[in-house]
Amino acid sequence: MTRGRPSSRRRGGLIGALLVLLAVAAAVVCGFWLQYGERQDLDTRYEAGSTAPDRIDIDATVQRVDAAGRELLLRVLVTPRGALAEAGGLSPAENLTLQTSPAVRGDLGFPAHSRIATVDVPVALSGGPITDYPFDTYDTELEFAAVQGGESVPVRMRLSNGDTLFSLAADASEVRGAAVFSVEAARSGSALVFAVFMMVAMWALTVAVLMGGWYLVRRRKGLTWPALGWMAATLFALAAFRNTAPGAPPIGSLLDYLAFFWAEILIAFCVIVVVVGAVWAEGPVPSEPAPAPAPGQP
Repeated sequence: MTRGRPSSRRRGGLIGALLVLLAVAAAVVCGFWLQYGERQDLDTRYEAGSTAPDRIDIDATVQRVDAAGRELLLRVLVTPRGALAEAGGLSPAENLTLQTSPAVRGDLGFPAHSRIATVDVPVALSGGPITDYPFDTYDTELEFAAVQGGESVPVRMRLSNGDTLFSLAADASEVRGAAVFSVEAARSGSALVFAVFMMVAMWALTVAVLMGGWYLVRRRKGLTWPALGWMAATLFALAAFRNTAPGAPPIGSLLDYLAFFWAEILIAFCVIVVVVGAVWAEGPVPSEPAPAPAPGQP
């Protein structure tokens, strides 16, 4: 009987260690899978337009999505091809104008025989609102057509995403020689996972504080300063934790109404109840006895 106990304990310890290793391996594999999917989203290229040898190539990359300002910043690189270009595509043979959709702030002009540089173009967004964070989505319409020397010329456009906080989905098509993209931007997988983790962590810490407060009040522990310090520190730490949310969402977002506001209210209420209960349990402060008179004094 006594010899079997150490072996069973050792077997139980090995099984526990194996389960921990399997959980860690599963978490690492899941992390690799999520990161690979996000990397695939960033590497995705959406293409639309003509493949004629004499055309205008447009490479557009989303640099930043400003959800609060309702716009995205698009970096555009224009390259003439074939008879429309000179100096190997560095400059147009004639004056070139890119006509854009209403969401894009103005048309783009490039003078003939001048080197073409990249241009950052703001694009208006619709959808939202940002208070739906982290489940907010935005959309816009991108349309690019080219006119060179007073005549319409074919366009080939590639669209990609460079903002790691947002994922991009686009429907690409060609309409009357113009490249058209219907774009939808949503929070990236990593931002969504972290925001959901924040909400779960806030509720978990709140439940922990409520359990500790219930124990102190039920057992009438009095003023237990380490526990009170931990509760008060949790109250202020959650505010700093909330400000680390990816994308800096404003106060009043879905994240706040689902977790943060409730966590702050319940923890503050718990601290007050624990202090009141502790003071009640401590009772009145005993009065100190009067000092005895010195010898020889009446």
